[in-house]
Amino acid sequence: MSSLEALQELTRDARALALGEVIPPSAAESEVARVMQICNACRYCEGFCAVFPAMTRRLEFLKADVHYLANLCHNCGACLHACQYAPPHEFAVNVPQAMARVRGQTYHDYAWPLALGQLYKRNGLTLSLALVAALTLFLALAAALKGGWGALWGVDLGANFYHLFPHNLMVGLFAPIFLFAVLALAMGVRGFWRDVKPATSGADVSDAAASEAAHDVLRLKYLDGGHGDGCNNEDDAFSLTRRRCHHLTFYGFLLCFAATSLATVYHYAFGWVAPYDLPSLPKILGAVGGASLMLGTAGLWRLNLRRHPLQGDAAQKPMDLGFIALLFLVAASGLALWLVRITPAATPALALLLCLHLGAVMALFATLPYGKFAHGIFRTAALLRHNTEKRRPNPIGLGSD
Repeated sequence: MSSLEALQELTRDARALALGEVIPPSAAESEVARVMQICNACRYCEGFCAVFPAMTRRLEFLKADVHYLANLCHNCGACLHACQYAPPHEFAVNVPQAMARVRGQTYHDYAWPLALGQLYKRNGLTLSLALVAALTLFLALAAALKGGWGALWGVDLGANFYHLFPHNLMVGLFAPIFLFAVLALAMGVRGFWRDVKPATSGADVSDAAASEAAHDVLRLKYLDGGHGDGCNNEDDAFSLTRRRCHHLTFYGFLLCFAATSLATVYHYAFGWVAPYDLPSLPKILGAVGGASLMLGTAGLWRLNLRRHPLQGDAAQKPMDLGFIALLFLVAASGLALWLVRITPAATPALALLLCLHLGAVMALFATLPYGKFAHGIFRTAALLRHNTEKRRPNPIGLGSD
């Protein structure tokens, strides 16, 4: 879809809302509704994941239902390989692909500001790497303007990168980008929640529902294929590799974030200025988190390239790979920066490597609200609604619960 067509579609939707008209479903939304009607009659996959029990609580699938179910789907692939109506059957039931396409639409429709939703369709591998390169060049030129070209190679920073970029300068650069990313994600999921809550019983989230949702998220429960043997990827063989790679990536990211947060506390609360060395807690958390992040993203990259063509949305593959590449680059450059700092023979490269690492981190923050990172936020919201909804009586009394 071109930018002009997207603008025309947005204008039509805005006019329909203003007149109180029902916005017609998109092709992706209609396909999920069609597939769910067939699945609701079959129910062979009812025990696979959260999608199918939630499906049995509905006889029709409106826009909010479709987006809710799409974000419950973890794209494990189990239902595709188990389905008797999957392609080449004339019904052509492909739940993972249909759900993936609607998830992409969810991120676009609930983007904040709405005009930036188009970035989801352009935020690919090439753009991610180009952004890293541009920001690295910008930082390198800024350092060169301050201290001459000699500041980029061979300069003695005393193993302290604040001699190149002062702490307050880095805070001034990164804080606005990070805070905007948090705000954009919060506003996006707020809109999603507002639309999905009435379609999922309308009840508020209880402590028990929140606890179970947190358990599902932290364990990545639904990446076990519904039977504990794992997901399908390139064929119908089960494997827990995708779940383990997600765990490494997820917890690696959290450890790196914890290291940065703790370093902030050290700096402002105790006056303990970075860089830190072993056995300081920020260094331990950062080293373990960085290594975990590198292993997890390398595994996810391999799985993504080998994934069965019917599983998932090929149009979103560049966005997936771009996010994976950014996470890997942030972790790898961060660990390399530490190793270079403590290796006398390599210290001449410290300034350039610092520019690369900061450029990668800045690119990651800038693309967070408009890339693959959003799937974790929207999926968590969907799981909160699922664990709330399932505690209510089934409105149609036809499901297993």
